[in-house]
Amino acid sequence: MKIAVQKFGGTSLTTPELRSKVCNIINSAITSGQKVVVVVSAIGRENDPYATDTFINLVKETNPQPMAREMDLIMSCGEIISGVLLANQLSAAGLPSRFLTGEQAGVVTDGNFGNAHVLYVNSRNITDCLEKGITPVVAGFQGVSENGELTTLGRGGSDTTASALGVALNAEIIDIFTDVEGIMTADPRIVNNARLLDAISYNEICQLAREGAKVVHPRAIEIAMQGNVPLRVRSTWLDSPGTLISNQVYDNGNGMRMIKDQLITGISYTSSLTQIKIEGNANNGIAQLELKVFESLAHAGISVDFINVQLDRILFTIQSDQADKAMQVLTGIGIKPQMEMNCAKVAVVGAAMTGIPGVMASVVAALNQQEIVILQSGDSYTNIWCLIQQQDLNRAVNALHEKFGLGR
Repeated sequence: MKIAVQKFGGTSLTTPELRSKVCNIINSAITSGQKVVVVVSAIGRENDPYATDTFINLVKETNPQPMAREMDLIMSCGEIISGVLLANQLSAAGLPSRFLTGEQAGVVTDGNFGNAHVLYVNSRNITDCLEKGITPVVAGFQGVSENGELTTLGRGGSDTTASALGVALNAEIIDIFTDVEGIMTADPRIVNNARLLDAISYNEICQLAREGAKVVHPRAIEIAMQGNVPLRVRSTWLDSPGTLISNQVYDNGNGMRMIKDQLITGISYTSSLTQIKIEGNANNGIAQLELKVFESLAHAGISVDFINVQLDRILFTIQSDQADKAMQVLTGIGIKPQMEMNCAKVAVVGAAMTGIPGVMASVVAALNQQEIVILQSGDSYTNIWCLIQQQDLNRAVNALHEKFGLGR
């Protein structure tokens, strides 16, 4: 069977009229000869009546620290509602359909409430539907542990469901339909001439996503990459091919060609960060502090990033809403940290930069020209990131976008 997995975000499912557009997209794929497996997110966004955040806030009205197991149960309701509605609308439009929860779709997880990982997929029920000419509509974001507990997959969970099903079913394509046209070279809300990428490698989009781009979750990309199933980000509303995520060679409709070997693929960023600096001294060297600091923060549930351990100090970042809690933890173990509030991280990403001299020099030149101070920097094979003041973020993204010639 030629199988396509199509995932639709919550903004595509909010009204019967919008769901009718989704039904047409599904029907078009079926008419072209594909068997379609549909994955849905919860309807709408925060404050919409059936959005996941709405259910979370409902529970927190009476218990600010709700039980993890019960939270997963209520958070799973949004996808069930949207899935039932879409399956019924498909059937009414003459497309036989069946709704499946994550458990019924065979998504088995590690049982970690709130952020479960998929262990495997038993696709028997989905395959049975497809063989009978029935389009399965699957609730994204959820699965079941091996001991029968319902679990949710964390941020980007519906994308993760779509990728897991695509790999399990050996699909031809995983289509992520959303309210944007595809992957851009930078956030178009910041950069006016940001350009749509026709294609991008798995590794590059993973790096962009990890550094702040929120179109697709890194876990979904990693699953698709492991199974070597192409993933495409497309608009529900525009007749556009979107952005294809795959290995370096791809089909653009006119035969096989290579993804453009451009030095930098895109610019990404993360806002609302706080930098923490801990100085060592003669009596209390860094070697003695490292384990104490990071174990204490981990025990308090505070995630750290951008870690730089030097001979005489430790540097790292946290989300700004965790700053007060981190200060309490560190002072409680006898450490007086310095905190740089209102920071942001900007990153340049490109698989072609590996081994190419001068990339960091270009980054520094672009930021220096705008008189933007680099508080901290780091790099990997495919990206370079700089910590800057939040107030400089928009100028930094535009400067780097222009420096590497990424505009239209």
